[in-house]
Amino acid sequence: MKHFRLLPTVVAVVMLAGTASASDFSYVKQKSDFVTLVSGKQLTRFGIKLDVTPEGQIIGKAFGKQVSGAWRWNGGLFCRDLYFGDSDLGPNCQVVQVAGSTIRFIADEGNGDHADFRLE
Repeated sequence: MKHFRLLPTVVAVVMLAGTASASDFSYVKQKSDFVTLVSGKQLTRFGIKLDVTPEGQIIGKAFGKQVSGAWRWNGGLFCRDLYFGDSDLGPNCQVVQVAGSTIRFIADEGNGDHADFRLE
């Protein structure tokens, strides 16, 4: 029983390990820069593997479910429509930042939660 109580802590530590600090990130403001970053690379994070194609598609898997969608660049923001399995996650425009091989998406035009992915 004790081991189950430690699981959330272990998962949190693993997810935080290797993340860059906020001051290490620079903004990606141009579509061409974003496309250069993601072209030929997979975006990975614990349980998630995504391809974000230069043609505007999002394809992959997250925790065993299909992920699909489309993206466009609008006014310096990455705007996506996304499906997780059969669930429509709807549209969201996000700020994009990069630090080394880490790409960060900040939801709600930079006012929401963020998700860091490794570019592999």
